[in-house]
Order: sequence, then structure tokens, then C-alpha cells
Amino acid sequence: MANLFMILSLVTLSCAIALAFEPSPLQDFCVADTTSPVLVNGRACMDPKFVQPAHFSFSGLHVAGNTSNRFGSVVTPVNVAQIPGLNTLGISLARIDYAECGVLPPHMHPRATEILTVLEGTLEVGFVTSNPENRFISKVLQKGDVFIFPIGLVHYQRNVGYGSAVSISGLSSQNPGVITVTNVVFGSNPPLPADMLAKAFQVDKNVVDNLQVIF
Repeated sequence: MANLFMILSLVTLSCAIALAFEPSPLQDFCVADTTSPVLVNGRACMDPKFVQPAHFSFSGLHVAGNTSNRFGSVVTPVNVAQIPGLNTLGISLARIDYAECGVLPPHMHPRATEILTVLEGTLEVGFVTSNPENRFISKVLQKGDVFIFPIGLVHYQRNVGYGSAVSISGLSSQNPGVITVTNVVFGSNPPLPADMLAKAFQVDKNVVDNLQVIF
């Protein structure tokens, strides 16, 4: 009887917890308070009395980014760091500029699915599915074409046209995050053990040493 009472109590508690969960916003907005010391899953809310139009706006997405780097690409993010009013809303943007032959190296977004559309130029895009299939899915996109990168999957973009290219991406998080594969593997701080990486990639340790210098 005591065991039955305990089981019923746990079920009741579980139901109460489940019913207390509210996935939808409980207020009109939650503008990020960048000065708050409070640590939450996201950012603490600013007092609505102090909210201004500037907390919901961003200027400059029409301006081309500087692609003068070794990859020939640059991302202009528009997430909660740029627009505090995006906090808790689960959406953000990014403009990506590509020089001729520029590439946005293989990377992933741990907290967001990405939908990309080409504004100018021709892009080759693709992603790889998870283990064990590791299927490579890619397509060449022209101006106006749209492509999806599912959340957490490694993907890339490459300019395969003549001249520069531009794309816009929508992401399903106000803070999607980005993990660039080469930076994580060869540019961690402190560095991952070179002998371990050499064995994992089945290459000479000197190759790993050189890559760790680069990244």
C-alpha cells in the first residue's frame, strides 16, 4: 500500500511539473538585459519601462561585408547580440558575402536549423547526415533558390559562379551558435593532443602540427 501511495505521488508530481511547463512566451517581449548578472538559459529580461525602438532594430544589412580573408567569405550576424529584442523569440538572420571562389568552411549550428536563400551569384551548398550513413547532400543554387540546413548537421557554402555572391539566412534561434569544424579540431584552446588527432585522422603527426599552427 505504501509503495502504491509513493507511485501515485510521483505520478501526481510529474503531471504537475508537466502542466507547469509553458513553451509559449508569457509576455509581449523579453528584451535582453546585457548588464544583468543573472545567469539563465538565454538572457535576463530588461524592465519593459526602459525598452526603446532601438532594442528591436538593426541597420546595415545592405552593406557588403569585407571578404578579404583566407576563406573569401564573411558573415554579418543579426542575432540577440545585435538586436536585444530577439531574446526568447527563437529567430535570427545572417548575411553572408562571398568573394569569387570564396567558401564558408564546414560548420554547424548547435541550436538552430538554417534556411538560406541566394540573393546574388551562384552557390554550391551541402550538408552531411549523422553517423553511420554520413550521406553528403548538396546542390548548386542560383539567385532566388532556397536550401535548408537541418539543426546540428555539418554544412558549407561555396561560391562557384563568376564574381561575388550574397546570401541571406534565417535561423531558428535568437542565439544559434556556430561550430567551425577546423577551428574546433585544430584550433582548440588548449590544443587537442596532436598524437590523438594523428591517429584519429590517420595522418602523420607533422600534418596535425602544421594544421594546429594555422588554426
